[in-house]
Amino acid sequence: MKRSVVLFALLVVATLLIACAAPAPVTVKETIQVPVPQTVQVPVPQTVQVPVQQTVQVPVVVTATPPPTAAPKRGGTLIAARAADATGIDPHKQTAFASFRMLELIYDPLFAFDKDLKIVPNLAESWKFSDDAKTLTVTLRKNVKFHTGDPMTSDDVKFTFDRVADEKTGAAARSTFAGIDKIDTPDANTVVFNLKAPNAAILSSMTNPNSAIISKKAVTGGADPAKVDVGTGAFMIDKWDLDRTFTMKANKDFWLPGLPRLDAIEWRTIPDEATILAGLRAKTLDWSFINDPRVAIRAGAGGSTLSISRAPALAYHVLQLNAKRPAFTDLKVRQAISCAIDRQEVLDTASLGEGEVVSPATPPYYRANLNDLFCYKKDEAKAKQLLTEAGKATGLKFKIMAATGEPPTAVAEAQSIQAQLKKIGIETEIETLELGVYVDRWLKGDFDSTIALNGGNPDPDVMFYRYWHSTGNLNNVANYSNPDIDKLLDQGRAVADPEKRKPIYNDIQKKLTEAAPWVWLYVGYEYRVGQPFVKGFTPLPNGSLIYLREAWLDK
Repeated sequence: MKRSVVLFALLVVATLLIACAAPAPVTVKETIQVPVPQTVQVPVPQTVQVPVQQTVQVPVVVTATPPPTAAPKRGGTLIAARAADATGIDPHKQTAFASFRMLELIYDPLFAFDKDLKIVPNLAESWKFSDDAKTLTVTLRKNVKFHTGDPMTSDDVKFTFDRVADEKTGAAARSTFAGIDKIDTPDANTVVFNLKAPNAAILSSMTNPNSAIISKKAVTGGADPAKVDVGTGAFMIDKWDLDRTFTMKANKDFWLPGLPRLDAIEWRTIPDEATILAGLRAKTLDWSFINDPRVAIRAGAGGSTLSISRAPALAYHVLQLNAKRPAFTDLKVRQAISCAIDRQEVLDTASLGEGEVVSPATPPYYRANLNDLFCYKKDEAKAKQLLTEAGKATGLKFKIMAATGEPPTAVAEAQSIQAQLKKIGIETEIETLELGVYVDRWLKGDFDSTIALNGGNPDPDVMFYRYWHSTGNLNNVANYSNPDIDKLLDQGRAVADPEKRKPIYNDIQKKLTEAAPWVWLYVGYEYRVGQPFVKGFTPLPNGSLIYLREAWLDK
């Protein structure tokens, strides 16, 4: 007798649409009920058809097919908001974040950071160090124009750094570039920086708006950078209504072809970030950078359609103690305060845990082990003992200065610290100031103590040198110096190999935390919140908005 078996298989083909670049083929297993009729020969005088149900695992290979990606569009005005206005527009003098966020769109430095915080050319086209690392030769881009229409040349670069170096300017980065011996300009597109000693951090230092290139012709002709835009950036100042609106228009002669994509950005100053969030939800605002983690958390709640970016910050929250004030001249008093503060409690109270307690150097590679640092864990008993040894077991009082707008967590941080210090018998008074007044007093070192949010950088030299070297131009803000730290800072600046630099900066951090001129608290996040039609912006951990020059409106 002949046997015949007939098997019918079902092949399932699925197509998935995914709104991103096509990934590698994905294997998806589906359970399929396949009816298989079989003809079975049995030892009886008839043939019986027996339907048999089988469960078959069928691997189905699905290649995701993305929809076409919309090409970036040009034009339109971005309506953006921030809680604090710029405190000034001279790029070489500003220290407030609110100013930096504006200036980095109006001015360009020689170098920039990419999204991975790697140094890339900006106004520079290329660079090269000499074999002894004491000469840096920079080749400039040839198609750069200032907003005045004048071409940028090597003379403008030399003029810029000479201005920064001039003590009369009051430049924020003066000590950062004190290692430059002289600057040569062999031709219009070449600048040669002759250094007193090798400087591994100089390129990183040249990414900051404090080293932005300005027009020699305009400034020597009478233009005041504090009042007039003399930059090369993607945007130009259109009009500025102080504490209300700051409007920028696109630089049509910008050196990057096709950028900026926006016609303009209208910045609205709205001091209350909860009101900014309400504007985003009502769609009267397109985009904002948010500093308050409590607002950022609410922005993403309740099925929100807003687009939210959250990048770990390099900027750090800190309690600065003025070691030149009578309350803090005694090392043991400063150490007692450091031992009395639970940093995680400050973070949890002020920022709802949105951050991380870290060492003074915030770049992940250069962070010191917290267990190696003096009193990074709260120790009230030790704090009280130190106060007793200093003869300050009772009666110690001082003020904590805090800005009302930058950062928005400052007052909450001060209140947490105030409550903790009270437990060891220290009385404090919180002094809140408007940002402009705060910055003025901070720069003068006019405070007992202050809550600050200070800028971070991938290179620790940029973070430390200007505060902690005795020649640093912000040493009067730090109000503390030490010959051993001076030597380590000079050594760290001269060493290029990261593996050799790391132990140097570990030693610096140990010495700083033991001396306790400041109590380093934590780092948070950089939040950017906007409508989903705002595309193309790349956030950076240093908070920079430079890549708004690539943003566009998909509407």
